[in-house]
Amino acid sequence: MEMRDTDRALVQAATAVAKLRCRSENHTVAAAARSADGRVFTGVNVYHFTGGPCAEVVAIGAAATQGVTELETIVAVGDRGRGVIPPCGRCRQVLLDYFPSIRVIVGPADGPRVVPIGDLLPETYVWADHQIDPVPAPRPGD
Repeated sequence: MEMRDTDRALVQAATAVAKLRCRSENHTVAAAARSADGRVFTGVNVYHFTGGPCAEVVAIGAAATQGVTELETIVAVGDRGRGVIPPCGRCRQVLLDYFPSIRVIVGPADGPRVVPIGDLLPETYVWADHQIDPVPAPRPGD
């Protein structure tokens, strides 16, 4: 997919947060997500030896606190000028489960591109309660 001006602005928003807030080993990635109505929500990862949420999940939470139920596009940017980075596997699954039509900005700084989340997670896991009900087996005499 072609990068739009709003996509470039989203990369700039995440980059600004990374420069401002990612200054320690506890916060190394920033994310920015745009809602369907155009609002932008940002977040940083929260590293801890017990684990911690990635920047994309924090941005999703920030959007949720404002009542947003639909995100259109998301991007993650690394600290120290690393530029756009792809979401980890866990974030890919969360993004697909919550926002199956979300667009994700990936790729190098000199040529980022936008891809549907499904392209980043082929053959995805589907939770049992999200699976389509199986077709009942035919009964004798049917």
